[in-house]
Amino acid sequence: MPTHFIILAAGKGTRMESDLPKVLHEVGGAPLIAHALRAADSLIPERVIVVTGYGGDAVAAAALRWNPEAIIARQDEQLGTGHAAQMALPALGGAAGDVFVTFGDTPFIRTATLEAMQAARAAHDIVVLGFEAADPDARYGRLVTDGDSLNAIVEYKDADAATRAIRLCNSGVMCLSARKLPDLLAQLTNDNAAGEFYLTDIVAIARAAGLTAGVVTCPEEETLGINSRAELAAAEAIFQRRARADAVEDGVQLIAPDTVHFAFDTLLGRDAVIEPYVVFATGVTVESGARIRAFSHLEGAHVSRGAIVGPYARLRPGAELAEDVHVGNFVEIKNATIGEGSKANHLTYIGDADVGSGTNIGAGTITVNYDGVFKHRTTIGNRAFIGSHSTLIAPVTVADEGFTAAGSVITHDVAAGSMAIGRARQVDKPGFARSLMARLRAKKDAK
Repeated sequence: MPTHFIILAAGKGTRMESDLPKVLHEVGGAPLIAHALRAADSLIPERVIVVTGYGGDAVAAAALRWNPEAIIARQDEQLGTGHAAQMALPALGGAAGDVFVTFGDTPFIRTATLEAMQAARAAHDIVVLGFEAADPDARYGRLVTDGDSLNAIVEYKDADAATRAIRLCNSGVMCLSARKLPDLLAQLTNDNAAGEFYLTDIVAIARAAGLTAGVVTCPEEETLGINSRAELAAAEAIFQRRARADAVEDGVQLIAPDTVHFAFDTLLGRDAVIEPYVVFATGVTVESGARIRAFSHLEGAHVSRGAIVGPYARLRPGAELAEDVHVGNFVEIKNATIGEGSKANHLTYIGDADVGSGTNIGAGTITVNYDGVFKHRTTIGNRAFIGSHSTLIAPVTVADEGFTAAGSVITHDVAAGSMAIGRARQVDKPGFARSLMARLRAKKDAK
């Protein structure tokens, strides 16, 4: 049967103290909505509906960036989670199969948990995700059960003392029949302390109609919702801990795991070695056997097998390093390809460039790619030698086995096998340094 997701992402997040919609705050360099979408995508759903509200255009744009096939529904008035789910019904149509209702600010639900909920649907019309709260006084809704059956979900503010004493709490995530959802939502009322339409009330409505409800449990951490800056910081710590553990389990060597910062989509190959204090921003792939040395920062970059990056290197978006490339300390690479076995080991900027294989880039080299209006590209061939402190004024080409002398400013193409020298002839003036300094000191003493 097909699977569908409704992701509720309409809230402002008042406690975040931010003008940014809550689901656009980032964990692991990606907005919370991206984490929710990735969890949904793991079940290969037929459709994913994102319900937006506050900052709806921005939330919709982010959702479509991470899932271009997502369907956007709008909740203009925030009248509760049940009302938000109602806004998704036109997009759901008369779909058959299972529908999950999840939240855009809950980033940690694992695929295995969603699969367990879907499996439990074989025995129940509705399956709710629950957890045992570590804090017995936590202000979560409580799951009222009778054996294996779920009788009702009671919101904390509507619960009496006996109900609040229940430790089994509601995550808000549920899975149910897509065909039965519209009728259940139609029976919701806002007769409660908050005057809102609670999605959770559909459990009692379903039970009254003779339907069955059950519970699947998971660790509390998976259900964490982000409602404040403190919770966002805690979520980042959880994400980083999970990412490090997953990397180690996959065969990556993290020399000092707690110092390495991962992004939402970081991909590291088996036997890659990551030294201390490396930061991976989004869009980074490091192949097997590569080494990222300490204090390097990578974003939007691809590092091939056997390459060495750093220490203190920066790879910016569009950096493509082939096998066995060496990029050393204080080297920055942006929107550039570096061919197999090439080296740029010291104090160099390579931007908007294509470098061939077996080429050596000397210390202090700069590709001058920007004229104040347009970006221009530098091409360096195979087995070229770029002397230290060369400045290559793009657009310019240094062909295969070309050579630039140290300290040169290269403004014209260099032919294959040629050497280019672009610097003024040195002129020595005997004794001039002493006389100049004497005059300058005399001027200083006269003041």
